[in-house]
Amino acid sequence: MDEKLTCSEREAVNVSVVIPVYNEEEYIAGCIESLFQQDYPKDDMEWIFVDGGSNDATTDIIRGYMEKHPKLIRLENNPKRTQSRAMNIGIKSSYGKYIVRLDAHSIYADDYISKCIYYLELTGADNVGGVMKTKSNTFIGEVMADMVSSPFGVGRSKFRIGCKDGYVDTVPFGAFRKSLFYEIGFYNEHLDRCEDGELNYRIRKNGGKIYISNDIKLTYYSRDEVGSMMNMAYQNGLWNVLAMYICPKSMKARHFVPLGFFVFLTVMPFFAWNYELMLLKALFISGMCLYALLDIFFSVKRSLGKGIKHMALLLVLFPAFHISFGAGSLAGLTRLLADHEELSKWAQC
Repeated sequence: MDEKLTCSEREAVNVSVVIPVYNEEEYIAGCIESLFQQDYPKDDMEWIFVDGGSNDATTDIIRGYMEKHPKLIRLENNPKRTQSRAMNIGIKSSYGKYIVRLDAHSIYADDYISKCIYYLELTGADNVGGVMKTKSNTFIGEVMADMVSSPFGVGRSKFRIGCKDGYVDTVPFGAFRKSLFYEIGFYNEHLDRCEDGELNYRIRKNGGKIYISNDIKLTYYSRDEVGSMMNMAYQNGLWNVLAMYICPKSMKARHFVPLGFFVFLTVMPFFAWNYELMLLKALFISGMCLYALLDIFFSVKRSLGKGIKHMALLLVLFPAFHISFGAGSLAGLTRLLADHEELSKWAQC
């Protein structure tokens, strides 16, 4: 806790912004500068950065801002590194009535925080968030940003592909009343990923609502390296399965479409060609032709005006992303079979 704040100053804090960080030296300054542009009163906020042991300049940059704004900015340590643990550290050390979770890989519209609080009060929802625009500073990153902004890439992820204002299953990051966590529990620290989905399920299970508004805007910076993006897909696929077992209703059917695609791609040709099953051969060829047509259609659609290189890379990235995600889900099933008794102890919902 920050002893530089007096009791009256602590009581004045209305919004606690919690930001997990780990090796974010390329993005952290942009994130902080966007916070300084917020129209919400700075005297009513605190910004809590929870660092997972960064070995780059991330904490040095944060401390540079702390020296100028010691009553506004705090830095906490997160030895476990996971975002769920980071959020719990930040929430438990916060003073505000509201918790606004942010991501260091992003910049935020000037009214982002004020709009989050406005819609929390207007709707009575328990979690509020907005629409995410994904971009990058590099060519490869821009192509990958297009991939994760397409319904073919990520399915019906409404906060990525756009939607009308209303109640949804999940939002990016989220804004909450702090009291919520003492009512339904904190983030599940057993989950390295998918902690948002699990928390949002508990909100809905307890009669709460999650609201998305197009008035709440942020820009998320995509990964710039193909390997990093594919590893993210693999890990998400793995943890989707584990989260599904730990809290069955926290995941939707769409989260496992890549698993079905991966199994279709690997298992069906084995049986079709080894056992000379003509029907399976026909189904496999038809399925692959349909996938190829969808790949071409969405690659061309997302590449209009961006050049042939953009389209060619997108043609490859869509299947690579889906295969990586599906392979991760299969790895999750394997782990589930091996460790199901231990995993069953992780449930909070």
